[in-house]
Amino acid sequence: MRKAVGFVEIKSIPVGIQTADEMVKAGNVELLLASPMCPGKYIIIIGGQVGPVKAAMSKAELVSGIYLIDTHVIDNVREEVLPAIAGIGTPNEIQAVGAIETISALTAVIAADVAVKASNVSIVDLRVARGLGGKGYLVITGEVSSVKSAVNACLAKLGISGEVTSTSIIPRPHKSIVENLLK
Repeated sequence: MRKAVGFVEIKSIPVGIQTADEMVKAGNVELLLASPMCPGKYIIIIGGQVGPVKAAMSKAELVSGIYLIDTHVIDNVREEVLPAIAGIGTPNEIQAVGAIETISALTAVIAADVAVKASNVSIVDLRVARGLGGKGYLVITGEVSSVKSAVNACLAKLGISGEVTSTSIIPRPHKSIVENLLK
């Protein structure tokens, strides 16, 4: 069975709360994140099987109406992206590090899926919006060549439209940086 993840961005916090409620009531989906974000927007991320996720997304568009900013569905999302949305990275060890900053919170999740599908990397951290002025960022780890490949895949898919604002690759991060990343 294929897993999907759906994202909704709304320009009203009360309407966002109501939309999230209606989405989880609409089908067998898991609410991964529903939260206000800067500046006064609300993001909703759900996961589940493709059919129920798409049904919940249709419900979101209906309920949010004129307050809807954007929606997006990633069909066949990689399994390691879902726990990262909830703030649970799963690297075995930190090798080379790649960091990708995105212009919007939801684009960071898309970048995470692109990165892990493009190369043999693990997600260290995935942040969406909270305290980031509406931006998102992703930190990955793996062998240097894998990290470079993943970052380049994100730039190829999202950089042309300006959705990636900056990136960095650190071949051998200092011990204190590794400790900080794992906090």
